[in-house]
Amino acid sequence: MDLNLNGRHALVCGATAGIGRAAAHELALLGAHVTLLARRADALEAAAASLPRPAAGQHHAWVAADVSRPEALGTQVQALASARPFHILVNNTGGPPGGRAIDADAGAYLEAFHQHLLANHALVRALLPGMQGAQWGRIVNVISTSVKEPIANLGVSNSIRGAVASWAKTLSRELAADGITVNNVLPGYTRTQRLEQILDDRSATTGRSRDAVAATMLASVPVGRFAEAAEIAAAIAFLASPAAAYINGVSLAVDGGRMQSI
Repeated sequence: MDLNLNGRHALVCGATAGIGRAAAHELALLGAHVTLLARRADALEAAAASLPRPAAGQHHAWVAADVSRPEALGTQVQALASARPFHILVNNTGGPPGGRAIDADAGAYLEAFHQHLLANHALVRALLPGMQGAQWGRIVNVISTSVKEPIANLGVSNSIRGAVASWAKTLSRELAADGITVNNVLPGYTRTQRLEQILDDRSATTGRSRDAVAATMLASVPVGRFAEAAEIAAAIAFLASPAAAYINGVSLAVDGGRMQSI
């Protein structure tokens, strides 16, 4: 199986913690040059320094950027891509706050739309010339199982994640002829800061302890445990590899079997 990413350049968003950092690590292990993107320069510098370098001449970098400002984000990343084209993009952004869909105002939906769909789109447009020039590209969006089965009390997230999934499917058909694949990874319950937030929110809403909330969540997961970020990252890295060249336009659940749909 060809997993070799030597010479490829990857941009990984939300890369200082959780799934993003784990994905950056896996891509680096496969030989890719990795550029990390997040908001905090200090955390980015430390994360980039920790990445492995198994391939000769492998170089890692970072860029501090704000995904809530898509136009500025696109301009900033386009400048990087002009100097050194990218071949892999991992779109990964923390989810919107919890709550019922009906209780969210228009501002909450617009903010999430900007931070997810419009930011993702700005990054694709910035990196697309380099991918087209190489006739090789991998775009992997880290979304949520909610695009297939909405999750209770994540109303805004369910709505926006679904929009991102449809956008990605559309792009997969538009860009395939250029050797570019577009796929989604749908993490299940994963040990990240986002999971801690969900546990806290549900505990506050229901009055139950965090342990009780966690136990209820795990009761719906056939493997009986939360995922580790590295397990989600392994799926991302595979979809970014040469071996996944004929996988395009899919939404891959990595959820321990929790979803009940096929």
